[in-house]
Amino acid sequence: MIKKILLVLVAIVAVILIAGAFQSDPYRVERSVTVAAPAAEVFPQINDLRQSQAWSPWIKLDPSAKITFDGPASGVGASNAWVGNRDMGEGRQTIVASTPNELVQLKLEFLKPMEDVATSEFRLTPGTSGTNVTWSMYGHKNYVSKVMCMFMSMDKMIGGEFEKGLANLKTVAESSSRK
Repeated sequence: MIKKILLVLVAIVAVILIAGAFQSDPYRVERSVTVAAPAAEVFPQINDLRQSQAWSPWIKLDPSAKITFDGPASGVGASNAWVGNRDMGEGRQTIVASTPNELVQLKLEFLKPMEDVATSEFRLTPGTSGTNVTWSMYGHKNYVSKVMCMFMSMDKMIGGEFEKGLANLKTVAESSSRK
């Protein structure tokens, strides 16, 4: 009886591992918000990684995380690295493209809990009620991520944090705009 149960468990695990290999590679998570402020008020909050500490949802995962900054204060080449608890992990982000009041693109390098590289973008477009800010992250899933995503939705995991961060960014940028 125990042999049969073990064989069934091994078969289930094998099916999951094989199915994981056939999951799609690319992923993209995206959320948007309209900020009642001009792009010129929103852009500095994103383009300066030090200012992003005021609205980033990741900071709240570990307020005592060690965060270091490198390169210029803002724009291309600005970067920060973090080492936090198991919820925050360890990694680095570097601004690789910056178009004033339009785009900030970052290279994300995750070291812990899992190594991965992704791209994150903030696109700012004028809208009737202010500035539309779209935050996206995209990349390619490695094999472990493919298997994990069979049971968890990357969109739900990351998208919720993007929503929190965009709500925080909206508050910060709108209050800055009123000054």
